[in-house]
Amino acid sequence: MSVQKAELMAPAGSYESLMAGIHAGADSVYFGIEQLNMRSRSSNNFTLEDLAKISAICKEHKVKSYLTLNTIVYDHDISLMKSIVDAAKENGIDAVIASDHAVFNYAKKTGMKVHISTQANVSNIDSIEFFSAYSDVMVMARELSLMQVASITKEIKRRNITGPSGELVKIEIFVHGALCMAVSGKCYLSLHSNYASANRGACIQNCRKSYVVIDKEDGVEFEVDNEYIMSAKDLCTIEFLDKVIDAGVSVLKIEGRGRSSDYVHTVVKCYREAIDANYAGTYSPDKFENWKSQLSTVYNRGFWDGYYLGRTMGEWNDEYGSKATKKKIFLGKGVKYFKDAGVGEFIMESHSLSVGDEILITGPTTGVMQFLIEEIRVNEIAVEKAQKGETFSIRVTDKIRPSDKFYKLVDSK
Repeated sequence: MSVQKAELMAPAGSYESLMAGIHAGADSVYFGIEQLNMRSRSSNNFTLEDLAKISAICKEHKVKSYLTLNTIVYDHDISLMKSIVDAAKENGIDAVIASDHAVFNYAKKTGMKVHISTQANVSNIDSIEFFSAYSDVMVMARELSLMQVASITKEIKRRNITGPSGELVKIEIFVHGALCMAVSGKCYLSLHSNYASANRGACIQNCRKSYVVIDKEDGVEFEVDNEYIMSAKDLCTIEFLDKVIDAGVSVLKIEGRGRSSDYVHTVVKCYREAIDANYAGTYSPDKFENWKSQLSTVYNRGFWDGYYLGRTMGEWNDEYGSKATKKKIFLGKGVKYFKDAGVGEFIMESHSLSVGDEILITGPTTGVMQFLIEEIRVNEIAVEKAQKGETFSIRVTDKIRPSDKFYKLVDSK
């Protein structure tokens, strides 16, 4: 009897990220369209018209597709919500991810599968039992420990709690990415300060800024170790992913619909390797350093293990923005692909490129390619460097397209 591997879910905020996640080995992707999703401000959301194309791409690559509909829903949103659910069902999207009971109810009536979002703050077995009337998959509250998660998965089996499909309810958790200061992301800070509700997908991320703490009565400034007192480091479970899987988790979710395609590609690739190693019996500490090193090259605020290993207080960032060890420098765009030779032609719009440089190619169909330059040719003559304004060719690992952009990767510091 074959073992059912945990599902790896990738974020998709653009076609570039969608293809990057698929090519890196994701089993499923999740994305939002226009309104009513928790990243409506921070990601390049798709539209209703994109659903057919996204569904077709995912089916072609045998990847599941999930549509986020996970904001608070008000009366004036009901018509829009219903139209989104109807469109998702019509276009063959596998499920919607939701936290509002109005979505659960309508999805159930129409036969659309629904997954319970972390925004619903599912923290105990009785909540699982309640939501099982609507859903086969539930995302746990982000503050639970693995011990609590394992207890819930065992109790699901003991009570034989099944979802609408008749199968045992599956548990999903976040394994990598940004963590919010608020309980399961239910933050009201942005709404209070800027009338932009985080729970409606419009968070302006006040928590990522630096602050001082002053007693208003006597004006005394409190001494704190870190000015970024609300900005948590990013979750990273790659060093204890075996424990996550052993806790009975069925779906491993990567946060980052607002992140770039190279972030998605790198993170999914590392977790794909870690998951496969776990099931192959080769998951071991000697691999951790390489994975963490790769994860550090893309956007991150530093890493910690979240609340999974029993911590009750977060680890906070000590600076604003990303700590990525690599940065991208835009160089130009693709021109033509020569299939037989495996060569791509590009136009250098800025800076220069030398043999030995590391480059990144991204595009809405291409996804992400990343490799070291071994040879550069200008007018079919091998050169050491291509300069701004020149058209040049290099060997590529896959087909490139005129819509593709390419970058040089350099050390951040």
